[in-house]
Amino acid sequence: MGTTSKIEWTDSTFNPWIGCTNVSPGCDHCYAEAQNKYRAWTEWGPRGKRRRTSEANWRNPLRWQADAPRFQAENGRRQRVFCASLADVFDNKVPASWRDDLFSLIRQSADLDWQLLTKRPQNIARFLPVDWGNGYPNVWIGTTAENEKYYRQRWPILARIPAAIRFVSYEPAIGPLGDPDIGIGKLPDWIILGGESGPKARPMHPSWARHVILRCEKMGVAAFHKQWGSYASNPLVIEQGMTLAEAAALDKHGKGGGLLDGRLYRSFPRLSGRLTAAA
Repeated sequence: MGTTSKIEWTDSTFNPWIGCTNVSPGCDHCYAEAQNKYRAWTEWGPRGKRRRTSEANWRNPLRWQADAPRFQAENGRRQRVFCASLADVFDNKVPASWRDDLFSLIRQSADLDWQLLTKRPQNIARFLPVDWGNGYPNVWIGTTAENEKYYRQRWPILARIPAAIRFVSYEPAIGPLGDPDIGIGKLPDWIILGGESGPKARPMHPSWARHVILRCEKMGVAAFHKQWGSYASNPLVIEQGMTLAEAAALDKHGKGGGLLDGRLYRSFPRLSGRLTAAA
């Protein structure tokens, strides 16, 4: 359940519990729901109960915290922890005591950068701990937005939440995101882009990624293009006419490749929110 992660924008995954409910079209082909169906962890959906993970699993972040000096010395940065890949921290079906335990764990692991990603930004404010203040310095909070409609719905809510880093995961990208600057006076510190993967993957057009990355570069927002999801969405195929096999031989960066016009766009935010080099 995730010490080392294959997700390119994090180092480790930690799932305090398992289970969720689909809330928008980006959830239609949810990988977590598919894994749950195969492994029979719990019942998915609004009638299902969330399943808390083992105490051994809950001790993992404390091990990473103890190992933080070595990690930072070897990597020149702090370890990133994505929480929760098989659930949603701000799901209102989760017992309040579990979330209290999670934030206690986050406070005990101050040398880790925790990445909390939700599709429910409307729940964040009421579920934050009482000592949140201007945000814990080791917590990044993000929201998923699969297209412009959900970006315009969710980003203004997250923009009002105090946090060290606020980010948007434009993944799975199933439509154009539009302009990240929607006139509310605040921009995300970081935007992750990625196409949908799996046998039912919906296409991501390269022009969607180009537009977002160009605007991010002009506005000083860090952009991380994770993957195309499938080679059928890779510009080597749909714009240059390569076969899927030819594209796969040239571009091995993530599912379906990750190159855009011959380069990788994989930047991370600084605490100030301005652009920093990929790492």
